[in-house]
Amino acid sequence: MSFNPDWEREAANWIAWARTPNHDAYWEYSPGFFEFLPRPGSATLEIGCGEGRVARDLAARGHRVTAVDASPTLLAAAQELQPEAEFRLADAASLPFPGAAFDLVVAHNSLMDIEDMPGTVSEAARVLTHDGRFCISIVHPLADAGRFESEEPDARFVFKWPYFGPRRVEEEFERAGMRITFHGWAHSLEQYSRAFEDAGLVSEAIREPPHSDDGRWARLPLFLFLRLVKRPE
Repeated sequence: MSFNPDWEREAANWIAWARTPNHDAYWEYSPGFFEFLPRPGSATLEIGCGEGRVARDLAARGHRVTAVDASPTLLAAAQELQPEAEFRLADAASLPFPGAAFDLVVAHNSLMDIEDMPGTVSEAARVLTHDGRFCISIVHPLADAGRFESEEPDARFVFKWPYFGPRRVEEEFERAGMRITFHGWAHSLEQYSRAFEDAGLVSEAIREPPHSDDGRWARLPLFLFLRLVKRPE
């Protein structure tokens, strides 16, 4: 499967991590991402739903959500809290849906967890209606290339890895007594752009949201939001 199987092994850690209020960056950045989306249409697909927090927030905003992931444990956890939604075990690069089935596809911080990122982008384009939107949040490729030296507001950002990827990512984090290892891939902006081009997608809007009160991430973007449309034929 094109989803990273390491996330099945991290499922229990991710459920605890994601469901602890104000524990991670989602709570700061997700409101801006949801404002970035188009108005709810007839059908929304989320790629890489994990334990379901994005799907729940989409539904609360009026979206009719279908969501896919490759982790059975995470899908079961998502379904438990949102029994009315459709959750499917699926390969992101081989979606089990007909073409033009959705007018919105969302990939919130999941493209970097998928080995076949270009194949996933191609599938997202395939299942989009001709006037649909593909909305993405990813860790900013610049932020993926280094780390701040400390948590001080004026801490220096130090490049630790080559910017040009792809590069396999395995990094452990510990916060408030919880520990998790993030597994995925770092890609350059050009690699993402080439995947969009090959899939017949063009950018409609790009955002680099600053953090509201963390001085470090007010100086450097942590996430990149993109809204893509199909190229006119």
